[in-house]
Amino acid sequence: MVPDELYYTAEHAWVRLEGNTAVVGITDYAQDKLGNVTFVELPEVGRTIEQNDEIAVVESVKAASEVYSPLPGNVSSVNTELQDNPELLNTDPFGDGWICKLNEVDKTAVDVLLSPDRYADLTQDKD
Repeated sequence: MVPDELYYTAEHAWVRLEGNTAVVGITDYAQDKLGNVTFVELPEVGRTIEQNDEIAVVESVKAASEVYSPLPGNVSSVNTELQDNPELLNTDPFGDGWICKLNEVDKTAVDVLLSPDRYADLTQDKD
């Protein structure tokens, strides 16, 4: 599953632009490889993030994995629902399982991200 309206990183994060806000999460491929998610360490609201900075840590029954920001910006909100329901990353990674929102994003930075087709090709090669 690779939604067409998103941009992707080779590290399996996605970003959706909503006006001046960027919503960030992990891909379906990433959650599948991690297995059952048991804990999510969220970024601090107000933190300034550079592109490729670590913004979260996702722990599962299999491993812990860092999530790197697809875009630079400031963390404007986090999905606190993940604190009580980290499994949302497994059940709805592109919807209710979002990790954080960034504002003041540099939209030109999407030029270095992967298109849905390129991301699908990347993940198909790994299966």
